[in-house]
Amino acid sequence: MEMHIQSFLNKISLVVAIIATLLLVSILLRPPETCILYFSPQNPFKFPHSTCDSHHHPRPFSTLEKKNHRLWSTSAWINKVNSFSLVFIDTQKHGPTHKFSILSNTSKSLCLLAGAGQEVMALQQIGVSDVTAIDLVDSPPLVSRADPYNLPFFDDAFDFAFSAQFDIVLFPSRFVAEMERTVRIGGFCILLLEECTNKEVREVVRLFKRGELVNADNLTFSGSKMTRIVVKITSFVVD
Repeated sequence: MEMHIQSFLNKISLVVAIIATLLLVSILLRPPETCILYFSPQNPFKFPHSTCDSHHHPRPFSTLEKKNHRLWSTSAWINKVNSFSLVFIDTQKHGPTHKFSILSNTSKSLCLLAGAGQEVMALQQIGVSDVTAIDLVDSPPLVSRADPYNLPFFDDAFDFAFSAQFDIVLFPSRFVAEMERTVRIGGFCILLLEECTNKEVREVVRLFKRGELVNADNLTFSGSKMTRIVVKITSFVVD
C-alpha cells in the first residue's frame, strides 16, 4: 500500500515539475509588451539585446578638443582661472617691493599637482608662456603625468615653482625637496594652502633646505581664505 502511495506522489511531483518548466519557458520566450518585436512591420529595426547595445544609438565620438572646449567654457573653470590669475598678478607686483622679480613673463615655470590645469591657463593668460605642469593623472594639453615625489626634471631647471595642493600631499618633506631641487638659485617656490598660523608657516618653511622665507601673507582665493608662502632658493642642491 505504501509503495502505491509513494509511486502516486512521485507521479504528481513529476507532473508539477513539467508544468512549472513549461510555464517558465513560455515566460522567457514571450517578448515584453514594451519591446519592439524583431523585424515587426511597425519597426523593421532590430531591438537592442541590452542597454549596452549601440545598434540604434551609437555614442557620438567627441574629440579631446571638443571636450576641453566644453570644460573650459564652464563658469566654474573660468572663475578658477581668474582666481589663479589674480594670485599670479599680485605675485608679479609683489617682486619690485623687494627689489627682485618673483615671476615675470620670461620665467620658466613649474606647476605641481596642477589638476585639470587652471593655474597653467592663468599663467599663460597673464603672459607667462613657458609653463610645465604635472600631476599623477594627466590632463592634456595642459598637464602631463609625472610623480611629484620623483620629478623627471634636472636640478635647477626652473625659475619658478608653484603648487596649490600642498595641503593634500602624502609626503610633505619629499614633495618640497623635489620642488626646490628643480628651481635654480635665485628662483622662487610658492605654496598656496589653507590659512595658516605663524607657527604653521614656520613648520612649512623648515621643510625647505635650500631656501629662505621671503613672504607669507593671507589672501582670498576663489572664496576661501588661504595663505601664500614665498620661498627664495639660495643654495645649491645638497646630495
